[in-house]
Amino acid sequence: MGISGLMQGSLRSILPPRVYTLPLVRAIGRTMVQGKNYGPQITVKRIATRGRKCKAIFVQIARQVVKLKPADLRLPARAWKVKLIGEGADDAGGVFDDTITEMCQELETGVVPLLIPTPNASNDSGYNSDRFLLNPSLTSEEYLSMFKFLGIMLGVAIRTKKPLDLHLAPMVWKALASMPLTPEDLQEVDFLYMQSLRGIKDLDDSGVTEETFHDIIPLYCFEGQSADGRFVPIVPGGRSIPLTFNNRHEYVERAITFRLHEMDKQVAAVREGMSWIVPVPLLSLLTAQQLEQLVCGMPEVSVDVLKKISRYRETDENHHLIRWFWEILEAFTNEEKILFMRFVSGRSRLPANPADITQRFQIMKIDRGRDSLPTSQTCFFQLRLPPYSSKEVMADRLRYAINNCRSIDMDNYMLTRNTDTGHGSDEEY
Repeated sequence: MGISGLMQGSLRSILPPRVYTLPLVRAIGRTMVQGKNYGPQITVKRIATRGRKCKAIFVQIARQVVKLKPADLRLPARAWKVKLIGEGADDAGGVFDDTITEMCQELETGVVPLLIPTPNASNDSGYNSDRFLLNPSLTSEEYLSMFKFLGIMLGVAIRTKKPLDLHLAPMVWKALASMPLTPEDLQEVDFLYMQSLRGIKDLDDSGVTEETFHDIIPLYCFEGQSADGRFVPIVPGGRSIPLTFNNRHEYVERAITFRLHEMDKQVAAVREGMSWIVPVPLLSLLTAQQLEQLVCGMPEVSVDVLKKISRYRETDENHHLIRWFWEILEAFTNEEKILFMRFVSGRSRLPANPADITQRFQIMKIDRGRDSLPTSQTCFFQLRLPPYSSKEVMADRLRYAINNCRSIDMDNYMLTRNTDTGHGSDEEY
């Protein structure tokens, strides 16, 4: 029962946190690269030239990172350093964080097709309509390499304690934690499909007979619907196996088994990427929820946590600007708080454990024109506040900044250094 309970997942939820945190922390510490602030340099081009649109940031970085040595990426903060071609930014941490956030957005908006919305999202039914599955149709070597890089990103998030803003479905986290999936997991992402399969299985309860079977069920072979909506064989040669009233129970079992395993190749590639950065066998001690929390932190931005890690420059917590600022942030919606986090840090989430936040949040009063826009330095998790005539004006300027001022600092010296020299081909970017 002991080992079996761990592998099946039934015992994981009752394990005290130290059972998995201590081995994980020790293993990560033993394999940490020492004496370096950042890993190998990666080049990224976001600004189109010669009328050509740039490739997705995820694709550009993935193609470079998967060619590196795993040991070179096991750093405490930045697994790689980002050089932005044609942009005036030196990556002291902020550019790395910003590109990570952009890659998460590319994954969830379909710019990079590795993730698909759950069928519940498409059908507007059931749970997890705001969650994503791994795309089971992407099986080429190139795409599996991208899934591997996605795993590297997840591993880096665990190692650096900098969460990713990703919304994967619970069954994906279960699979990544090496827990067997069940029909209940499938129902949580595709309620209507499970409902239809139950209907096929229990047709005789409705008076359907062998003679009237195909009048009710417009399926004629062992084909079923994939998570991405395609109709595919659910067993080898399924298109040549007739579906009948008498073998409908087997059909339902095979259809469920197919759906529970259709992401196996993609899950294996993601776990391979994670193994580059963290000890994947230890993930077998985690529940799906614990793994998600390690990778993604907390979905809600806590103002109380930000207060606890704040320090002030040229001001103090009793200054009216600081009091206004915290009152405004408290009144923000969580979506606005996420935009604020992106504005000041490049990231949009905080770790689940506040002790894992390694950088203090700096709030600095600066001598600029009254009622001008606030600025930030994402590399240093720093907000710079000019004087304001009222709390309302401050709130207005802050909202404008977090919604419209997202460009990385433009520094003329770095702009010269980062100029595209023409060595890179259009195929790279």
